[in-house]
Amino acid sequence: MRRLLLRRSATAVGIYSSFAFGLLGTVAASRELPSVRAFGDYSTVIFATSFLQSFFDLTAEEALVKYGFRYITREEWGRLSRLFSSALWVKLVGAALGALGLVVFAAFAPSRLALPLLLAAGIPLGQSLEGLAGIPLYLRSRYDVRSAFLAWSMLLRFAGILVGAHYGVVEAVAGVLAAQVVATGSIGLAGRRVLARFPSAPAASLGSDRREIVRFVLKSSSATGVASLRGSLLPLILGAVTNTTQTGLFRVAQAPQSVLGTLSSPARMVLLTEQTRDWEGGRQSLVLRGVRRYTLVALGLSVLVVPPLLVWVPNLIAFVNGSRYVGASDAARLFVFSAAVHLVVGWSKSFAVSIGRPDLRVWTYALDAVVALPLVFVLGGRWGAAGAAGAVLAGACAYAVAWASIVLRIRPDDSRAVETEDLRAEEAEIESEAGAIAR
Repeated sequence: MRRLLLRRSATAVGIYSSFAFGLLGTVAASRELPSVRAFGDYSTVIFATSFLQSFFDLTAEEALVKYGFRYITREEWGRLSRLFSSALWVKLVGAALGALGLVVFAAFAPSRLALPLLLAAGIPLGQSLEGLAGIPLYLRSRYDVRSAFLAWSMLLRFAGILVGAHYGVVEAVAGVLAAQVVATGSIGLAGRRVLARFPSAPAASLGSDRREIVRFVLKSSSATGVASLRGSLLPLILGAVTNTTQTGLFRVAQAPQSVLGTLSSPARMVLLTEQTRDWEGGRQSLVLRGVRRYTLVALGLSVLVVPPLLVWVPNLIAFVNGSRYVGASDAARLFVFSAAVHLVVGWSKSFAVSIGRPDLRVWTYALDAVVALPLVFVLGGRWGAAGAAGAVLAGACAYAVAWASIVLRIRPDDSRAVETEDLRAEEAEIESEAGAIAR
């Protein structure tokens, strides 16, 4: 039990550290760049990079976790090898499409954004391979090490932004690209070594699983693409109907959502690993109990955190980003509410993967986007960043209601439960830990 607690604590430290460095990177850009407009230009490039990478990314990581655990359980090492080699090519194709999309976008963007966008075209390749290299750590249940690499990656990015933004938007984006190259190389070496520790076997055909895996990847990719509509396309639309200054204010206003979202990141990382294993072992009731426990804890945390944030938001923005960004306060307050909603249903992303239903994410993300995107044209066009934040809140509420209705309709089936001594011992540890926390 002590080892489990230490591992989870280390995971939390890594996740929170990565968020802190990411937030510091945004703060550095907002303070070092010469104007709100320049920061808006930088934010536009980052949002465009995130959108095109996510939209074209073929999300194989979730399938690797799902089927990786399956092949490890069955000791089908040849299939595990084939799974990773196939995923590498899948990720390369998606990254190339994302990079090409940025090149095309640069051709039509304002001239001052063309060079930063061309530099940013190298970022999708690095980020895609970084995610793939981290999967062997999940399969070893070493999410603590994975979180440490996340912190390392964001530390590098912060350093790159801090140095580059001092000179301008182009240099800031160049700093992000350089940091991504180093981060990908670091975790790439670690992931390769961890994967090599599994028993070696010649790559074997995936057989009847191949079609199922392809469907899983396509559904996961669809979910990622739809999610990018809300997360990255929305601020780009805001910039189109207003200006890049409002995009910069929107990015500053997102800080409360990033903070509350990060609070649940360690739990979601643990849930992805442990709930996938439990569901594959036929212990569905245990997974659903974990979802209920997470929801109650997140709801209680939201009740404590939201009121003071609403009061202190303007002061926090002035202190962290500077007084010239206080205009983002109203948008930030709305983001506090949407962040609380997403915190309460933060289990949804990992849950869909664990139960083998990534299509549920497609439909719920699509509902979020269908609600939020049209509202950006109306609300964002009239009230700028605050209106866009209101659109985000409306989409978040629709998303939460959809997931609540999905989970309440699930009837667990434990008839396939794998009753081994190791599994029973680990479940006892988890239940004991939950009881200690409750006390």
